[in-house]
Amino acid sequence: MRTTYLVCYDVADDKRLRRTFKACRSFGDHLQFSVFECDLNPSEKIELETALSNIINRDEDQVLFISLGPAEGRGDRVITSMGLPYTKIDAPCFVF
Repeated sequence: MRTTYLVCYDVADDKRLRRTFKACRSFGDHLQFSVFECDLNPSEKIELETALSNIINRDEDQVLFISLGPAEGRGDRVITSMGLPYTKIDAPCFVF
C-alpha cells in the first residue's frame, strides 16, 4: 500500500540542501521550495529516509515526513494558496 507524504526540509548548508533536493526529487513531486509530495510504499520510505539520513547534519538540519494517508482512493489532489498562486514547479533548485 502506498501512502502520500509531504516531505519538508530545512537544511542549513548549501551543498547538503542541493543533495537533499535531488534525493527528494527522485521520489516525489516538487511543490514549493523545500516541499515535496511523495507517494511511497514502506520500502521506498525507508530508502528515502536512509538517503536523507546520509545527507543531513542531525544537529543543524530537519526533515519532516507528514503522512496524508493512503495514496489510493483519496480523490483528486486539491491545492489552494494564499498570496501568490500555486503553480506546478518543474525546475531545479538554485542556491545562491
